[in-house]
Amino acid sequence: MAGGNWTRVEEFILMSFSSLPTEIQLLLFLTFLIIYLVTLMGNTLIILVTLADPMLHSPMYFFLRKLSFLEIGFNLVIVPKMLGTLLAWDTTISFLGCATQMYFFFFFGVDECFLLATMAYDRYVAICSPLHYPVIMNQRTRAKLTVASWLPGFPVATVQTTWLFSFPFCGTNKVNHFFCDSPPVLRLVCADTTLFEIYAIVGTILVIMTPCLLILCSYTRIAAAILKIPSAKGKHKAFSTCSSHLLVVSLFYVSLSLTYFRPKSNNSPESKKLLSLSYTVVTPMLNPIIYSLRNDEVKNALGRTVHKALGLRNCIP
Repeated sequence: MAGGNWTRVEEFILMSFSSLPTEIQLLLFLTFLIIYLVTLMGNTLIILVTLADPMLHSPMYFFLRKLSFLEIGFNLVIVPKMLGTLLAWDTTISFLGCATQMYFFFFFGVDECFLLATMAYDRYVAICSPLHYPVIMNQRTRAKLTVASWLPGFPVATVQTTWLFSFPFCGTNKVNHFFCDSPPVLRLVCADTTLFEIYAIVGTILVIMTPCLLILCSYTRIAAAILKIPSAKGKHKAFSTCSSHLLVVSLFYVSLSLTYFRPKSNNSPESKKLLSLSYTVVTPMLNPIIYSLRNDEVKNALGRTVHKALGLRNCIP
């Protein structure tokens, strides 16, 4: 005992989807396992193809590799533990394990927000200043933009995770979620969390809205530039270069906003779990599919890579 009725929590229990029948949980396990494997293979393939094919060494694919890396990290942080809880292998997670999972969830999530804004800026330069694009988006600029998109994740994840886990926990240690997200863990705290909640709300708004506004500014300029193109073919070609990114951004921000900006009266734990699945599990799987199916350069590069691999295999005695 510590501090009267406060007990030292050494582990948490992830409730995940325990309220569902065993048969449904097994079906969810198989579904999420397939999605997990497709996500890892798809994003790994994007990284390997954009590295191997010289035609995909442009700045756009440089940032796409970073996005695929973030998606893999995001999945590794959330999904393996969730799969374990669905099969009831081990629904517990240690105090340190929960804090670590939350830290990297915030880190990868914040980084993805700012990386998507960086990718929007890349599309803005490519469409609005095509002749100067190689000069503006040189290797040094790409490195600076990458560092700038990754940096915000460190202070946000460090402050929010450290602050939350410095509170005393009492009563139940059951986290009503499939991973250690801030709101369900915060409900287990037995102390005044008003200041932390204000910080969390302001921080969430800044982290989500700042990159979102940068993306809107970029696409406003892009739309204005596309409208000035006289031919319909030219307009279609210009729009096709950013349609994949625009679709990825829409999926990510819509699901994120519905999860964290809904009124509490409409935000039941079960509905939040479903919404959380969209940006933690589904979107990372869809990103490589979107970029592969809607991008002729990636499809052609995949074809060349497959032919090259088959050619090498045929040459082996």
